[in-house]
Order: sequence, then structure tokens, then C-alpha cells
Amino acid sequence: MAFKAFGIISSADNTVHVEGLHDYRPIGAFSFLGRFRVIDFPMSNMSNSDIDRVQVYVRSRPRSIAEHVGSGRHYNINSKRGRVQLLFSENSSSRSIYNNDINAYKENLDIIQRMHQEYVIIAPSYMVYKQDYRILLDTHISSGADITLLYQKVDNARDYFKNCHAITLNKQKGVESIEKNMGTANNKNIFMETYVMKKDTFVQLVKDASWTSSIYTLADIVNIKCKDMDVRAVQHKGYFATITSLEDYYNASMELLDYEVASDLFRPNWPIYTRTTDSCPTQYYETADVKGSFVSNGCQIEGSIENSVIGRSVVVKPGAVIKNSIVMAYATIEEGVHIENAVVDKWAHIIHAKEIKGEPDHPQYIKRQDTL
Repeated sequence: MAFKAFGIISSADNTVHVEGLHDYRPIGAFSFLGRFRVIDFPMSNMSNSDIDRVQVYVRSRPRSIAEHVGSGRHYNINSKRGRVQLLFSENSSSRSIYNNDINAYKENLDIIQRMHQEYVIIAPSYMVYKQDYRILLDTHISSGADITLLYQKVDNARDYFKNCHAITLNKQKGVESIEKNMGTANNKNIFMETYVMKKDTFVQLVKDASWTSSIYTLADIVNIKCKDMDVRAVQHKGYFATITSLEDYYNASMELLDYEVASDLFRPNWPIYTRTTDSCPTQYYETADVKGSFVSNGCQIEGSIENSVIGRSVVVKPGAVIKNSIVMAYATIEEGVHIENAVVDKWAHIIHAKEIKGEPDHPQYIKRQDTL
């Protein structure tokens, strides 16, 4: 069934800004659990669902996404029939209100229209979840709906999912509206920015949106069309994280340090593919003390690490303590430094700042290539 659909991986809205990390790369290129990037999850969902034509939309700072996704070969996408296309929208600045998904689709409409598949599945590059799109497509086709959306029931929408949309459903799982989550209630149906529809329907929505208002997003136009079109929703169960703020990014990483939570996302029958980096195994010295953490390869660990995510080739010197933190690739933590509730970006070198401490609900961010 899945060969009937091509995939689109959308870029985060311009209203979303992740403090610090976002200054250097799009959310899809954020390092996740040390060895993955956020975009690996939607790409792997597409690949595992037999979707081998995928368009990846990039709006700003494209280098890291372009380097990581490359030809798509490492996602096990068939190199003869399959193809990964990186598509850019170039006519506006990254923080402009006009720089939205509809604008990106409109600029590449001819490429979308040339796709041979009858259906399109659109997924975001800034959310982490596992989903078999073949099942979603089957459900969509058999329901006879115009559009099918994916959502997750949550009970903490007052504090989290702030930059996301929530959907209102009627008793028949029909969608009545899509609106921003304003944090007014705990129980919400959070929209996972994942759509299934016919390619022709999608093209018409892009045209209608740009004709109605140049700042309309796909969610805006689908919200309006709920009145005239048959828009249904399918509930997703299992691990789900949105990376739309530094707190969200930090919480998603900390949550996955729980083995039970992680084993729901990482299943042997549903591999998460990524671009592999060959480096030697991590070296643990006699002074090392590591508990409940993800440590990537190529590190040299002489200090103590607890409940943290350590990226590739990180150096932790003797007497250094890292707790409840994310330390990205190539960072060096010198002797006697204490880091807690922090996100340390790549190539940072922490020497003189002996104590770096954030709050669990407000982690401290250390800039890329910064020396403290």
C-alpha cells in the first residue's frame, strides 16, 4: 500500500525558536541521545513504512541537515527506485512571518505535482515518535476521509507542548478545529503535525492557503476546511516528544534515560537509522563513575556522570561531575568542573567555570565552541 504515497518532512514553523541550539542549525539537525539527529525519527518511520520517495524541506541554515541526510542511503531507502530530495525555500529571512510551510510548498509546487504517487504523508522534522505510515494510510483510505491527522492524548498540556496545535474532535473522531495549545487545560489532543491526504487535495490546499493569506500555514487552512471537508483523526499511542523549546529538548532526552520509556521507542523490528560515524569505543579510566547515562563512542571518561546524555568524542577529566545534563559531541570538561541541569553544545571547552547549574525546568545552555 505504501508505494501509493510519497513523504514530505516539514520544517518547524517560524514561531518556534529553541534557545541557543537553534542559532546554529534547524531542529531536525539537533543531536538526540548522543548518536541520532531528530530528523532520523521521521526519516526512519518513512523508510520502515516502505516510503522511498521523500522530500525534506529546509528553510534556514541548511548545511547540517544537507550533510546529515545526504542521499538518504543510510536510511535504507532503495537507491534505484527511491530518492530523497532536499527542497529549499529561499525568498524570505528565517524569522519572517512569511517563512512558513505553505510558502515552502508553493515554491516547490511543480516538483510536488510531478510525483507519481496518489497520496502524500506529511510528518514534522521536529517531533520524535514511532509510527507505521502503512497502517495510517490504510486507515485513511478505508475511512473515505479527505484528510487524516495523527494526534496524541496528553494530560500535561498546561505545562508542555506550548508551541503545538491541539485538535478538537467530535464523537465520530471527526476534527472540528485545530488551534494553538494555549496551556489552558491539562487534557488535550496534541496534533502531531502529521497529515495523510491525496496529492491533489494537498496541492489544492496549498493554492487555497496562499490565495487566502500569505501568512497561512497548512494547519490554518485545514482548520478552516474542517467545516466543508471530511477531516478525521487517528490516535497515536506510545512515546511522543516535541522539540519546540530548550526545555522540551532537555525533558525528552532525560525521559529516554528511563529504560522502559526508551524500549518503547527503540524496537528491534523498527530500526532508527542514522549516519554512522566510525570511531573507537569509549575509554573508561579507573577514576570514572558512570550511572544511568547514554554515552556515545569515542569518549574519554575519567570523571563521574549520572543520568546524562554524552555525545561522541567528549572528554571528561578526573574530578569532573556531570549530572542530569546533555553534553554534545567534542566538548571537553576539565578537572573539578561540576555541571548540573545543563545543555552543553558541541566543541565547548569548560575550564574555569567550576560550577554550571540550571534548574530541571530551565536548563542552563552553553554555546557551541564556547570556552568558559
